[in-house]
Amino acid sequence: MSSQAPNEARVIPLRPPAARPENRPAASPARPAPGREPLWRDLVGDVLRRERLAQERTLKDVAEAARISMPYLSEVERGRKEASSEVLAAAAQALGLSLGDLLARAHGRLTRVTSRHAGAGRGTPGARYDGLCLAA
Repeated sequence: MSSQAPNEARVIPLRPPAARPENRPAASPARPAPGREPLWRDLVGDVLRRERLAQERTLKDVAEAARISMPYLSEVERGRKEASSEVLAAAAQALGLSLGDLLARAHGRLTRVTSRHAGAGRGTPGARYDGLCLAA
């Protein structure tokens, strides 16, 4: 016989708790695990959320102005949905940004996040990488 109480179920998790997406830190989705580059949807969502909060606007207000459902915009901000360019343009416009502004800010965040880890494995400790490199 087992030592468990009669009405107590034994739960065996399928994945370790750290691997579950709902346990991802909500404050900084654009910070990848060490050695991993961030996802574009995380960066864009982070830019949208930061801009909305900087303007002290609610999710409902921006979603209505962009004609996007509030739950969908929330998912985009959290990096859970890969939004189309039309949705991103509408969300950006609702925040007073152009699509170019939104993408430039996301690119800036990508550059900052990845430049912190650029020296790792490149042979030059602390080297920065801020641009595109093409080789023939």
